[in-house]
Amino acid sequence: MKLPVFFLMSALLAAPASAAFSDHPVIPLWPEGVPAAVRPDAPAALGPLGPERLEEGGRIANVSEPTLTVYWPAVDRPNGTAVIVCPGGGYGILSNDREGIQFAHWLSHLGVTTFILKNRLKEYGHPAPLQDVLRAVRLVRSRAAEFKINPARLGVMGSSAGGHLAASAGTLFDHSDGRTGAALDAVNARPDFLILMYPVISMADGVTHEGSRQNLLGAQRTPASLALASLELQVTAATPPTLLIHTQEDKSVPIENSIRFFQALTRAGVPAEFYAFERGSHGMGLKPDFGTASDWPDRAEEWLRARGLLTPR
Repeated sequence: MKLPVFFLMSALLAAPASAAFSDHPVIPLWPEGVPAAVRPDAPAALGPLGPERLEEGGRIANVSEPTLTVYWPAVDRPNGTAVIVCPGGGYGILSNDREGIQFAHWLSHLGVTTFILKNRLKEYGHPAPLQDVLRAVRLVRSRAAEFKINPARLGVMGSSAGGHLAASAGTLFDHSDGRTGAALDAVNARPDFLILMYPVISMADGVTHEGSRQNLLGAQRTPASLALASLELQVTAATPPTLLIHTQEDKSVPIENSIRFFQALTRAGVPAEFYAFERGSHGMGLKPDFGTASDWPDRAEEWLRARGLLTPR
């Protein structure tokens, strides 16, 4: 029997997230050495960064060693679908517990194998996060047999700035900025689907999230870099099917971001659904008490099921 989403979310929120999956494999993204991709004015260009930090609320900061953490579904549920989850945090931190581990737990109940991405942030700036997410897609797809997943059913999910990173994977998967010259560059980096939670999409004044724009592109951003990172301008017919979830109450990342992306997807003929809810603050994750917006996991499950992504194969 399917549990109502309220009870599922309550259970996830009540459990200590860091204890929910304490023994899952952590895979380095760059065993051959992290690329020297760094924006000229970013801190990593000026010297050593010091240790990574785990902050209150399960937030991760000062990332210099990108990884993937694997969360397996229950042994009786795997269906071959996999999702790489990109936590939000304005490209300044990673909201790993709220928008990483909790989402992984939810996806595991659906039989989905989940990989939480720990990517480089403001200390590096563009193109480091793009390189990390595309390397993650290539790595998981290249090891599909090992992970017991279908390499043609690999999606990327992201929230807020993590939504920008996920949408970057779905639009810039062939861009030269995402390549490093490694052998894995030959592996297809295009996700098969996207789930975008209140994503940052545009770099346009009055629409973007200024903190994300500053952390990703820096003060010396150019018209070309702004255009490249404005993902509504990068959508093509090759962009994967997309589910968008946003709220009118979001004061941090205006819903205009999702509207612009949905319009671009529609113009390009890309299958997409967009749930625009009235209530719900930015970063709501799996919190209850936001009216119909708190039922978004049910809507997402319906979308995945309708696309055949929850049927074992």
